[in-house]
Amino acid sequence: MMKMRLFVTTSALAVFALNSVLLAGSAVAAAPAFDCSKVEAGSIEALICQDDGLSALDQKMAAVYAAAAKKAANEHPSTLKAEQRGWIKGRNDCWKSDDPRSCVERSYTLRIAELQARYRLVPVTGSATYVCDGEPAKEVVATYFETDPPTAIAEFGDQTSLMYQQPAASGAKYQGRNEMLWEHQGEALIIWGYGAPEMRCRVKR
Repeated sequence: MMKMRLFVTTSALAVFALNSVLLAGSAVAAAPAFDCSKVEAGSIEALICQDDGLSALDQKMAAVYAAAAKKAANEHPSTLKAEQRGWIKGRNDCWKSDDPRSCVERSYTLRIAELQARYRLVPVTGSATYVCDGEPAKEVVATYFETDPPTAIAEFGDQTSLMYQQPAASGAKYQGRNEMLWEHQGEALIIWGYGAPEMRCRVKR
């Protein structure tokens, strides 16, 4: 009987040890990529440190940024580092928002998708060339990416716009800073630039 009790106790200890390891692993996984011991109380960084979901997004951002930095190594001029510093400043301004957590989450989500698309870190889901207003010189080339949310990089002349997919009643609608592309069954409505007129476009065959 003593041997049986010893066996049960040993098994229980083994299970306890395994659970402890798993819990420790989860705690490590939940930490952000930066040092939480150095953040200011009440700051956006402190909010991230206290939130497992935001911490996981920060870890993902660190991995995506590292992959993008490798591809940007030969860029001239290299703007990635300066852009990332600007993004961090914008993320930290989320303390001004009515819902800081949602603001931070959205900031991470959009920046991760942007880096994945710009540096081709995820698969391309399709591409199309649109001829607009019946004029061959008015071509918009769009490449679509498997990001979350889905993104498109559109090129018109010497200009490029990163766009994020938006809810739409039909087709697929993408919105950039001042550009919009709404595609449905081979036809597209495109606006390029603030206050610019709509262009009626068709996929080039």
